[in-house]
Amino acid sequence: MQRKLRDRIVATDAPAPVVLVRIMVGVVFLSEGIQKFLFPAEVGAGRFAKIGLPAPETLAPFVASFEIACGLLVLLGLATRLAVLPLITIMLVAIASTKLPILLASGFWKMAHEARTDWSMLLGSIFLLLVGAGPWSIDAARRARPPS
Repeated sequence: MQRKLRDRIVATDAPAPVVLVRIMVGVVFLSEGIQKFLFPAEVGAGRFAKIGLPAPETLAPFVASFEIACGLLVLLGLATRLAVLPLITIMLVAIASTKLPILLASGFWKMAHEARTDWSMLLGSIFLLLVGAGPWSIDAARRARPPS
């Protein structure tokens, strides 16, 4: 049973160019996670406090750690379907906490402009959840290896 679940998680019928989506999603999340540690006042705890998220001094490093770890997993194509689950959650919270207020205050077009990266990361992550990592991934290499 455990092997079947693992096989379903790493299975992919995606073509090789899905690596481009993995690079986009992985690099952006990796970069954003690192920046939360490098520039905490602007994009880390200070930003979380400004938008009203609870316990920003704890939450920002927690989120940053997930962005770094999951971004790396996506880049490598390792446990990709599992790695994008926290990233999807992060993007849904980001859209709800930062873009919804813009929509309510300034209208659709202002929000659409400000949300372009958020939507790209959300949809890219959902895409990877649906199709998997593709043949140029550790997931595919592990799946191709005969059972020991």
